[in-house]
Parts: sequence; structure tokens; C-alpha cells
Amino acid sequence: MARVEYHRKALSVDPLKTSPALGGALAFLGLDRCIPLLHGSVGCANFAKVLLTRHFREPIPLASTALTDLGACMGGGETALEALRRVAAKGPAVIGLLSTALTETKGDDLAATVREFRAAFPEQAALPVIAAATPDFAGSLQEGYAAAVEAILREAARPGERKSALVNVLAGPAFTPADVDEVRAMVEAFGLTPLVVPDLSRSLDGHLDCEPAPWSTGGTPWEDLADAGRAGATLVLGPSLETAAAHLSAACGVPYQVFPRLSGLGAVDEFLGHLAALSGRRVPDGLRRERRRLLDGMLDAHFFLGGRRAAVALEADQLVGVASLLTELGMRVAGVAATAGPGLDQVSVDRIRVGDLADLEELAAEADVLIAGSQAADLAERLGKPLLRWGFPVLDRLGAARRLNVGYAGTLDLLFEAANALAQRPVEPAAYRSPLRPQPEEVTA
Repeated sequence: MARVEYHRKALSVDPLKTSPALGGALAFLGLDRCIPLLHGSVGCANFAKVLLTRHFREPIPLASTALTDLGACMGGGETALEALRRVAAKGPAVIGLLSTALTETKGDDLAATVREFRAAFPEQAALPVIAAATPDFAGSLQEGYAAAVEAILREAARPGERKSALVNVLAGPAFTPADVDEVRAMVEAFGLTPLVVPDLSRSLDGHLDCEPAPWSTGGTPWEDLADAGRAGATLVLGPSLETAAAHLSAACGVPYQVFPRLSGLGAVDEFLGHLAALSGRRVPDGLRRERRRLLDGMLDAHFFLGGRRAAVALEADQLVGVASLLTELGMRVAGVAATAGPGLDQVSVDRIRVGDLADLEELAAEADVLIAGSQAADLAERLGKPLLRWGFPVLDRLGAARRLNVGYAGTLDLLFEAANALAQRPVEPAAYRSPLRPQPEEVTA
């Protein structure tokens, strides 16, 4: 198992962490007709909006309470109420209210703000306003995302008569819109009905709307979320969402199963086996053929990946998935996680450090390839090593939202991409010396 290192530095050099408020906004964007509202300064929302827009190449509906320095000192309650009124006037189906470091440090109570909003504007009493605490000083993107998902389920899910064919799919931030589409297809192949929470595959999948809208277009409808408490089971994709699933289980009695990753032969086998047990059906022939393709691809990729070294810097959930897959193919992996997420100590890698990109540079000294977001591009160029852009944000390449990483097909794509990146950096000839044949410099006159 991995040895997780926690370095307490006086400062972060070239940070890897991303704002939890951005992660919370990303989760709310998976709901249909939702407007995320950040309670903080304009800069907090603008920074998140720029990163999301550049990564997904889509217009991102994101609002701010535009708190000023005076409002922060005297209390931002009135500012938040006015912002909620203005956002509600646009006609969304749901508002996601997110805190920032500024308002959390001040001690603003978002739950109280929502109650005051309903009392002050009774005509908007039926509009769902979901409050989630996502301060920048607590965690990274995946922690903010998980907080928003838990808040959504707490507010929306209702217990009731069990619908055995309905399956909740809690898709973590490590899963791209294309990944969620693939998971949905796998669940439906067994005759089950997936309820994806949140569903980025319908909102941030790159579709072109005829008319611009001030809210998310697509995603899970708010009225469908009540059925989350009546589902037959919950599939948790990513360790960071287990807390949300545990709350749903305690409140509504829905059993859950956590899948730390859906890339890799054994991981996908386990997931499909669970679906087969839930549905009482055998694995479809199409998926069986995809499995055989993956086996053949693993044999091909092994000659490029076996014995090579990778340095990986990602969010904790993503690091668990990518590092586990690469070690299965014989690679040596050292990783840097943005935060100390669950499951890090269960990965069979050389080292894992919770830190920043300065830590990645230290661990990358002997690496053949770097795997990280676009923020590591300068580092890779300085070290003269190939960079496989992964995770969030990917700002200098197209198609990040359509990258498929899960299932047999996604695993095969990932392996080929890693192998092709290494093919551009050939192994030194000395690595292939045969102990049975003397090398030219070893032959004496």
C-alpha cells in the first residue's frame, strides 16, 4: 500500500488545489435549469467561471452576490438576499447557494439566509434554494463537489415505496460527461434505470442550444430527485461521495456500494458483476467483446508501459483511478494529491504526497511521463518530459469533456494514450541490454 506523506510547508508553491466553491458550482451545473450563486466577492465567481468556461468550452451560468469589503465587515446577509431575489427573477428551477472563504470566515449562516429569503419573498417560497458550505480553505474541488451533492440529496430525496429497477448513480468529479454517458449505457444494458446525480453528461456535454439561457441546460430535473430516496440501490462512483450516499442510506434506507474507480480490468469486472447481481441478468455480449478488446490492448500497451515511471498530480479520486490502472500495467508511479482524500493509502504505488506542483517536480526527477492538468505544462517543458493532460483544468487542448476514461473502452483509450505519450520518449538503449550478449564497449581487443 502507498505511503502517504503530509508535508507541512509554510506556503504552497505553484498550487495544485482548486477552489471548493468551483467544485460545488460544477455539481450544481449537473441539475437542469440551475444557477449556482457564490456568496462572496465578484472575483471568487469570475475565477471559477473562467476556469470552467475554458475547460468545457461552454458558457457557464454562474452568479455572485458581489460582496464588497464593507459588506463583508458589516455582514453580507442583505447582499445575499438581494442577489437571491435577482437570480430567482430569472426563472430557474433551482438555485445552488455556495459559500466562499470570505463569507465563511465572517461567519455568514447560509441556512439562515435561505430562511430569511423565503420569509421576505413568499412568492418564491416554492423555489428550491440549496445551500452548501464550500470555503476555499477547506479542501479542493472534489470536497466542494461532494458537499454540494450531499446538500442536494438532503434537500431533495424523499423516502417512499421502493423502486427496485431504479438505481442512483452518484458520479464524482473525476468522471467526465463522456464517462457518465458510458456508465449510463452500462447500467441500462442490464435493464436498470439510472438516476444520475449530478448529471453533467446532459448539461456540459458540448451540445449547442438554439437559444441562450441564463441557467444550465440539461442535467437531472429537480422533480426527479425525490425518487433518489426510493431507489433500489446507489452506485457511488468515487470515494469522495461516500458520505452523501451514507446520509441517503440513513435517511431513506437505500443501500449503496462504493466503486473507487471504473478504469482497469478488475474494477470494471466488479462493477458489471454488481449490476448483474442487481438485475439478475448476465453481462451482455457487447460488453464481453469490449473486455476481450481490452485484454488484447493491455498486452500491446504492456511493452510500452512496463517498467516505466510516471509522476501523477491530480485530485485524490482521480489519482486513485489513474495510478491504480498504471501500476496494473507494470508502471512505477509516484503521485501528488491535491488533498488527503479517502482511498489514497490503498493504492499500490511508490509514493503519494499531499502537496503542490513543486512536490511534483521533486517526484518527477526520474519519471518518463507526467500526468496532470494544464497547469503542469511549464513544468513538463522545463524538465523535457511528455505531459499527458488529465483531470481539471485542461485549458490548452480541446475535448476534455468528451474524453472517455471508464469502462473497458475508456480503459483501452487511456492505456493507448499513455503508451503513445511514452512512445515519443524512447527508452535509452542501455535499458534493453541482454545479459547473455556482450555489448560493443565490453569487447576487449
